[in-house]
Amino acid sequence: MPRIPPNIFGTAFGLSGLAGTWSAAAGAGLAPQWIGQALLAVAAVTWLVALVAYLASALGRGGSLRGDFTHPILSPFMSLALISPMVLASAGIAPHAPAVGTALTDLFIALTVIHGAWFTGQLIYGDYAFDQLHPGYFLPTVAGGLVASMSAAAVGQPGLGHVMFGYGVVCWFVLGSILLARLVFRPTLPPALTPTLAIEVAPAAVASLAWFGLHDGAVDGVAQFLAGYGALLVLAQLRLLPMFLRLRFSIGFWAFTFSWAAVASVVLHWLVVTRPFGYVAWAWIVLAAITVLIGGIAVRSIVALVAGTLFPSSPAAPPPAGRSQESSAPTRSTDRGSAGRTQKIGAE
Repeated sequence: MPRIPPNIFGTAFGLSGLAGTWSAAAGAGLAPQWIGQALLAVAAVTWLVALVAYLASALGRGGSLRGDFTHPILSPFMSLALISPMVLASAGIAPHAPAVGTALTDLFIALTVIHGAWFTGQLIYGDYAFDQLHPGYFLPTVAGGLVASMSAAAVGQPGLGHVMFGYGVVCWFVLGSILLARLVFRPTLPPALTPTLAIEVAPAAVASLAWFGLHDGAVDGVAQFLAGYGALLVLAQLRLLPMFLRLRFSIGFWAFTFSWAAVASVVLHWLVVTRPFGYVAWAWIVLAAITVLIGGIAVRSIVALVAGTLFPSSPAAPPPAGRSQESSAPTRSTDRGSAGRTQKIGAE
């Protein structure tokens, strides 16, 4: 039986993102409210199933829960086990049971902060190689902080929301520079990690959603600032399409889901607030596109699960810290070491 990797929690995270997009449409009077609520219920069930399946695998024979927490490739995805229920509590439970929803939201915010602090310390303490970095490293602190800000705003805690906004944005600025340098100047990511490039569009979008939640949806100077960088990263993904289209389907494709759902939600908000000509039609095009994308990934995941190809047959083995390994991945020249020498990162 294949080991179930921690990025299985991306399934619930992606579905909660789609629920958020439909809820945004409902808030603008473009769609019925029940669709977003139904998707949140599906996301909650998916998170519970993913949690049971992952723990059974990680604690079973040959599993390594502790190893996943320190694994240089897989460890960032562990945070999704905490971030996903934070969204479910603030958006799914709080509107119907405010006290319970707020308490659960605060609990998962606290756990996310604790894990983010531990993860940051582990990056300093552990022996990691620059080539092992990938955009999934945004998840523990950047996604954790910004989703926490959005969730705190949703349950009526703007003070906490602003604290978590600062937490997430500063981590985004720091990690974003490091990760972009790794992606630009070092060897390309192996195929198993290539879908994580979609996460690059998420920080500006989630920061925008958090800011809207904290400031009554105003498209002000901060929102415009975030939109500028967000538009750059979204358009840059067009150049990556040939790379994405060559990929073999895997559980890693869920990296596309929440990231693009957040972008879709921001685009919907801008359309509704600015109301350009034909904005209703454009809003429905955006809503249909993100639904088809995530729905297609969900259907393809079920097919792959039945066929036994959804999960890798063995856990990812990271390249040794401080060195890169040979693979069939494309090479890039590097100035580290002798001039003109090329290195390759080991494929997962």
